[in-house]
Amino acid sequence: MGLNLTRKIIEEHLVEGDSRPGSEIGIRIDQVITPDATGVLCYLQFESMGLDRVRVKRAVAYADHVVYHFDPKNAADHKYLETAAHKYGSWFSLPGNGVCHQVHQERFAVPGDTLLGSDSHTPTQGGVGMLAIGAGGLDVTVAMGGGSYYFPMPAVVEVRLEGQLPEWVTAKDIILEMMRRVTVKGGRGKIFEYTGPGAASLSPYERCTICNMGTELGATTSVFATDEKTRDYFQRLGRGDDFRLVEPDADAEYDDHMTIDLSALEPLVACPSMPDNVVPVSEVAGTPIDQVIVGSCTNGGYEDLMAVAEILAGHQVNPKTNFVIAPSSKQALEMIARDGLIADILASGANLSESTCGACIGVGHVPAPGQRSLRSFNRNFPARSGLIDDQVYLASPEVCTIAAITGELTDPRDWNSRAPEKRLPEKFTGTMAGLIAPAEDPAAASITRASHITDIPISGPPANTLTGEVLIVTGDDITTDDIVPATAEMLSNWANIDAVSSFIFKRLDSDFPKRTFAKGGGWIVGGANYGQGSSREHAAMTPMHMGIKGVIAKSFARIHKANLVNFGVVPLTFADPSDYDSVEPGDELLANDVHAGIDAGRITIHNQTRSTEFETVIDLTERERRLLKAGGVLPYTRAHGGVAA
Repeated sequence: MGLNLTRKIIEEHLVEGDSRPGSEIGIRIDQVITPDATGVLCYLQFESMGLDRVRVKRAVAYADHVVYHFDPKNAADHKYLETAAHKYGSWFSLPGNGVCHQVHQERFAVPGDTLLGSDSHTPTQGGVGMLAIGAGGLDVTVAMGGGSYYFPMPAVVEVRLEGQLPEWVTAKDIILEMMRRVTVKGGRGKIFEYTGPGAASLSPYERCTICNMGTELGATTSVFATDEKTRDYFQRLGRGDDFRLVEPDADAEYDDHMTIDLSALEPLVACPSMPDNVVPVSEVAGTPIDQVIVGSCTNGGYEDLMAVAEILAGHQVNPKTNFVIAPSSKQALEMIARDGLIADILASGANLSESTCGACIGVGHVPAPGQRSLRSFNRNFPARSGLIDDQVYLASPEVCTIAAITGELTDPRDWNSRAPEKRLPEKFTGTMAGLIAPAEDPAAASITRASHITDIPISGPPANTLTGEVLIVTGDDITTDDIVPATAEMLSNWANIDAVSSFIFKRLDSDFPKRTFAKGGGWIVGGANYGQGSSREHAAMTPMHMGIKGVIAKSFARIHKANLVNFGVVPLTFADPSDYDSVEPGDELLANDVHAGIDAGRITIHNQTRSTEFETVIDLTERERRLLKAGGVLPYTRAHGGVAA
């Protein structure tokens, strides 16, 4: 039997292991991306490893999350990132040039290449045939230095798309249907490979929308084959030479199968406050909407902006609804301006925002208490908008735009108009002015580092006896935003772990930072899918810095578990999930013979407060066990020389 596309790319890049599901593999990485929110730490770690030049085909550092520069430290972080990237051999995308995933799709994506990014939505590029994976910053730093990326081989699930999309049903509705079926937990340990005539009917940009939100399924990544539509897209981008035909064998095998009949889909919406809380728009039609935002790395490209402009033509935004459009790249904004649409958009009452992640991470356009916000984004986690008790809905740009006009959620099939026609320009003509190439002479380049940018904290090996108080017990589906928020209060602190420490878990427990420092650390206990969402390694580095001994959870999200290991925090799962109910904040927990337990994959936890004990599992590969016993990647690298492996 033949190979699926995922395994073809993996086999081409395989350095270590084999592609049996569950076994650890190491693959060679061709490209790396680092957005600013995580990228500053990546380059600080790169420096701390003593590396002098990136060793991948292409690395790009993006200034896209912290664009507004509310504080001088924001601009200083970007200057450090720009100068470090310049010296070490990376491209740099200036603030306002666009969101990393959109710009990378336009400028740098190459079918068949591997891409590792310190942002969880890196899988976006699967829409143009890349094997693109989000990871913690330290894993990305290792790849930048020429090291392999190690991860458990996922099961490859074929998602066969049959039929054609009905009018007003979009690629956003396909991934929302996946969210409804699979849930935010159901994609863990899986790669979704889209096939079939329905997949072939989608534009590469639409495929990227689906791959982008595959992250919300918990999937390792998602991928589409390339075809003549992809070739045409690359030619329009002016990058025809980068095109490569990548596809599964005709008799490809998969580990599992799903089928979606596109013709049976209808417009969908994710209701507050989780991306898998999906219902047909028709069921919630009439719900008043106070704020509408179109944009983000999911749905802010040229195709979406053209659809928005066509729907707005001849209409006014409802005076009770604030409508914001945030193009996901400066090229997309420039092109709709050249098409003569900006004046019409502004005349409708809509507002234009900079090309930034911005509102998607709660930076700008924070809704007022009690307001409902409808967005074309990828996440509506509680409080991600910057408001604790927010009410955020997710839908296609088409549904969003109609709601902006009517002031309420409206089934677009009831809209008295034809759906906009998806179309591409003859040529993408945007300027390259927002991109800075690597230095030709690295020795002549210098790095500008402001005083607030601190060194990366490095832990020692975990003690053989771990004891401490349970500092917090969380519920299921805790996100990295819950652990370390990405909203406005954090903007000046990404490069200063001491400062980040004062924010950890403050949404859930305002006393957590003070209590943790007073106790000298302790334990975190979590529910299922602990650490889902962003790849932000601050959510693992900061607990280590504060003295957290370990995290015990029902289960972990993939990237966060890897980040805990990378920073020497012991990640344990309850052997019996019901034991989660026996632990409460304030309990004193003791673990003996920790190093032997790490090797054996099992550690007994003694609850000294309740005179009970329970078993935990530490499910790691041999490589991860070596790293954890050393205290993480950085101490291991310093002890052994070179890039950790």
